[in-house]
Parts: sequence; C-alpha cells; structure tokens
Amino acid sequence: MTATVPGLLAPDELLVDDRPVAPTGLRVIGLDLSLRSTGVCLPDGTTYRIKTRQRDGDRRLVVIRNNIRAALAEHRPHLAVLEDLPMHAKAAGLTAQVHGPVKCELLDAGVKYTTVVPATLKSYACDNGQADKAEMAAAAYLAAGVEFPGDLTPSGKGGDMCDAWWLRAAGHDAYGMPLFDLPQAQRDRLSVVEWPSDFLQRVVTRVTS
Repeated sequence: MTATVPGLLAPDELLVDDRPVAPTGLRVIGLDLSLRSTGVCLPDGTTYRIKTRQRDGDRRLVVIRNNIRAALAEHRPHLAVLEDLPMHAKAAGLTAQVHGPVKCELLDAGVKYTTVVPATLKSYACDNGQADKAEMAAAAYLAAGVEFPGDLTPSGKGGDMCDAWWLRAAGHDAYGMPLFDLPQAQRDRLSVVEWPSDFLQRVVTRVTS
C-alpha cells in the first residue's frame, strides 16, 4: 500500500500532461521563405514580402538575411514558425538555401523555431490539405477579416504574405492563445508539428474514470 500525505493525490490518481504553454505576451513571427519572394508576418500581424532579383545571384540571400535580422532585432519574437521545404527537388534546393541563413539568424537571436509542412498549414486554415492560394486568402478573411493586397497575381500565384500570416496564427493556436475562432478539428491538425519543448509546462491533474 502506498502511503499518501493528507491533502495530496495518491500516485495512482495522478495524470501528468505535458502541455505547450505560451510565455507571457507571446510574440510569433511567421516566415514563408522563398528565394524570389519571402512572406513575413510580424508579431503585431503586419505582413510584407522580401522580394529579390534573380540577376543579383547569391546576393539575394544576403538581402533576405539582413531583412530577417532587422525584424528579429526590432520585434524580438519568442517563436518563429516557418513553412517547411517543398517536395519538388529543384524548388526545395532553392528554398533550402534561404532556410540556412535564416535559421542561423534565429539561433543567434535565441528565437525558438519550428516548421510546418504546407499540407498541415492548409488543413489548419481550410480543412483541406490541397487548398489553393485563393482559398487560403478567403479563409483568412473569413477568420479575421484580413486581406493581403498585391499578394496574389491574376493567375493565382504568390500568397506569400497570406501563408506567413497563417504560420503566425498557427503558433499562437498551438500555445493556447488563438487569434480567432476555428473548428477544433482544424486546430487539432497542428498536433503533428514538433513545437519547441522549451515552452512545455508540466500539468498534474486527477484521473477521472
């Protein structure tokens, strides 16, 4: 028989649950990295693009790195949420070039980060892992009334600012600080993401049968 202290729960009555808990005043930056046009959503919800010119070659990496460095210094986010590398080999190689220097900046600045694959982000935003750019933008308008002027081309390409906005929203949602209402089934899609464990808090509750 296990001895217990009056007023405390017996060991077999305890359930330990490691839940992600946000720091006070959580600040999240969303980053949809691309060599051509990187989408950024700052902790205050402002979105913009870092556009580069192909003729500048590898100097494009410096432009993106310097911009992210300045954003981190000014806004001091706790967490960065990045869209994961694309599956297509050539696109993945070009985007991977951007991920390297940006992750170095995040590490140097002490900013925790994680990546979200596009299908998971689309399922979270639209309940559809195959949602297109226009559907992502429409979902953002329905959820929070936001629009992203100039983000989409007439042919439906782009969407970098919108994706960055959803990445920031996902970070807030994962740590129990949602920015707007969404069906729970869509929120649950974020459980597959490896959120930084530094923000975990051990919660002890009584087991109920």
